[in-house]
Amino acid sequence: MYAERPLRYLGIAALTLAVLSIAAAWLVNPWFSLWRHAYSDLGGPRAYQPWIFNYGLVASGLLTSLYSLWLFKSSLNKFECAGSAFTFIAGLFLALIGMFPLGTDPHFFVSVWFFVQIGLAAVAWGLGLIYRGAKWLGSASLLIVALSVAAASIVKWPSIAALETLGIAAVAAWILLMFKVT
Repeated sequence: MYAERPLRYLGIAALTLAVLSIAAAWLVNPWFSLWRHAYSDLGGPRAYQPWIFNYGLVASGLLTSLYSLWLFKSSLNKFECAGSAFTFIAGLFLALIGMFPLGTDPHFFVSVWFFVQIGLAAVAWGLGLIYRGAKWLGSASLLIVALSVAAASIVKWPSIAALETLGIAAVAAWILLMFKVT
């Protein structure tokens, strides 16, 4: 168990790396606007130094997939195991966003499916936590997903980046919750 313990921190590391990559790419692309663009524009053909964004997402995706191994090791039921698998797949999709930047055919698909997979991970873990008796923690995981989906559906977002910020905030809340759980 002690050899795997550092994996516990990879969720926070993946989140931090993704946010820092977005921030660094934004710094070198002063034309970017949270209110008019998508974060993927920072890795697309118009971007200066698109590798900052793209390589950052590839590395963050790999860390996310490795983090899923900790979640799997910490899981106590099939719901949580499924949540760990969804997290692994979400990490692969996050890496694929960097491998297929804006302007390539698979980009839209892999971008959407990252958020779908990480949402499914949070739902599965929420159900698993409720099943194991941690009703408040499980409910919190489900609430994160429900609130973010409701906000994404109801609010008229000014840009894709603004909507993605909501998604990133939801992922951050879930990762912090999982840090408490595991």
